[in-house]
Order: sequence, then structure tokens, then C-alpha cells
Amino acid sequence: MSVFVAYSKYYDLLYMDKDYQSEADFVDSLIQEYAPDSKSILDLGCGTGRHDVFLAQKGYSVTGVDFSEDMLALARSSLASLELQASALNFLQGDIRTIRLGQQFGSVISLFHVMSYQTTNEDLKAAFMTAKGHLAPGGIFIFDFWYGPAVLTNRPVVRVKRMEDNECKVIRIAEPVIHANENIVDVNYTVVMRNKNTDAVQDIQETHSMRYLFLPEIKALLADAGLELCEVGEWMTGNKPGFASWSVYCVARRTMGTL
Repeated sequence: MSVFVAYSKYYDLLYMDKDYQSEADFVDSLIQEYAPDSKSILDLGCGTGRHDVFLAQKGYSVTGVDFSEDMLALARSSLASLELQASALNFLQGDIRTIRLGQQFGSVISLFHVMSYQTTNEDLKAAFMTAKGHLAPGGIFIFDFWYGPAVLTNRPVVRVKRMEDNECKVIRIAEPVIHANENIVDVNYTVVMRNKNTDAVQDIQETHSMRYLFLPEIKALLADAGLELCEVGEWMTGNKPGFASWSVYCVARRTMGTL
């Protein structure tokens, strides 16, 4: 998976308007409802660790895993300024389809559509198996994804995003190409950064392939991995998913008796 390489340098700037704290609060509310005794979290596809920081500040012990060393370097760089116990937050490099840490967690999470980056059934089942294998008895798996009915109703379109801070100005152009027979959208990103101090310009191009998913296939793949769907809802609202719900979450629990 080669995405988030040069692009990772500007990731936090591009998403500085994302409300990570409210999203962490929402995840915490789901954990408190379905696994209130959970004290530890494994985050599959943690990126720069923004959700993890807020969850650690709530008292969870959090381990974040990501494939991109560039993203993890940004995550680790923020640790020094945080008033957290050394054991509260840890970041590891690994492939979420294959990593095995040899320990269990009260909850496993995977946010910001990481599961939609798993574009084949084999990838999804492997990621689900990773989640299941790291869940303690009674633990839950929370993940979100692109919801197929909404993607096909409100088709992806070209979008332009502009963000800046004291040092640089970034423009990102997202040009999607939808592959109907594969249930995949290739999002072709062009990111142009201008350094305000030197006027130097950097141009980055990456393609992120995203799979949109439907509930029947999710239920089947979860079942194959030994996980049972407990709740599904629109991300951040909890409403019943509909044709306008691009982002949907699931809460799943490890099936009793599965290894």
C-alpha cells in the first residue's frame, strides 16, 4: 500500500478542520455502551494518531498501528508535548491484515474509512481476523466505511480543498473515477503546497482506491471472521443509514467460542 507517502507531510494540515475530539467522544460512547469494562484500545490504521491522543486522555491505554512510517513519525512527534503516562499511548508499524501483537485489547477500532481501503474480500476478511484475534472476551470492534447506497446515490465528484497555516498553503484536488463492477472509487489526488517563506512549490500526486460496502456483505465477512454485528449507524449521529449516509459505522463483537 503506497498511499500516504509524500502526502503524509501535509495530512494534518489538510484535516485541521476535522473534529477528532468529537469523534473520539463518539467512539468512547459506543465503548461505554457495549464494552464498559474496556480499558485498552487497538487502533488499526491510526494515521497520525489524532483520535488516539484524545482516547488516551480519557484514560484508555491505546496502541496505534499503521503501515506508513511517515504517518507514524508524525504521530510519535506529538508524544513529547503530551502529559500522558508512557504506557498510555504507543505507535507501531505494521500491516493491519497480518500484524499479530500477541496480546488482547478491550476494544479494537479502525476509523476514517480504513476498512474501505481494503479493496478485496480477502483484504477485508484478513483485517477482520486481525481485529477478532486481538479482542479480549467481551471486547468489541468499531469501524467505519463508505456506505454503498449513499455512494451510488450521491456519486463522488471533483472536489477542491484549500488549507493553510503560518508556514505553508496547500491546495488539494480530488478527482474520482468510479468502477461500478468492482465497487471501487479511485480518488486521484493532486496536492500542491507552497512554502510561504521561500515560495517553493511541491506537487504531489497519489491515487487512493476506496471500496464502498453494503451491509449484507459486511455481515457475511464478519461472520466468516468470527464476529457478530451488534449495531450499525450513520457516523457521528447514530441514525439509521440511508441514501445520504456516506459514512457509516459498525460495532461488532467476537462470537463466543471462536479462536
